[in-house]
Amino acid sequence: MFTSSVMNVPNSLTLLRILLIPVFVSLLGDERFDAALVVLVIAGLTDGLDGTIARVANQQTKVGAYLDPLADKLLLTAGFVTLSLLHLVPVWATIVIVSRDLLLMAAALLGRWTAQRVDISPSVWGKATTLFQLSYLLLVVALASRRMDLQILAPFLYLMVGVTCFSGGHYLYRYLFFRGAAPVRTREA
Repeated sequence: MFTSSVMNVPNSLTLLRILLIPVFVSLLGDERFDAALVVLVIAGLTDGLDGTIARVANQQTKVGAYLDPLADKLLLTAGFVTLSLLHLVPVWATIVIVSRDLLLMAAALLGRWTAQRVDISPSVWGKATTLFQLSYLLLVVALASRRMDLQILAPFLYLMVGVTCFSGGHYLYRYLFFRGAAPVRTREA
């Protein structure tokens, strides 16, 4: 299932996404929302392309299986924290998002330290969470670039936070009740 070549097109796209994070954050900090939106769209496209290319071209690697979800988490966390500091995203929402990810990382580390097999493979809910969070970030940056009222996103904010919490609960449920299951790793997050 995994190829031995570490530097292939999918992993290069994932690394590009990681390298775009400081550019994105810097543009947000300078309130250059149009340019930040372009960078975020490019990062989002690399997220979709890397997994697709990895599967189609049979270029899945163990490095990519870890690097891809890490790139997603770094991009989303950096985006939410920065937008919270700019008062464009409620701090409570960022706390929920970051707390969920920290809790899941702690569960995965606990599983490794206790030598228990932990299924940290992406679930449908995890993928939905990434999609909702990225979509929300895109909308916030797009509306900020047009100086529009962000309150119109309130229903989507609550939906995104709800999906985030539900997926966190789903992962913890899998961890608590299916710890003996062999982990299945894929490229997607």
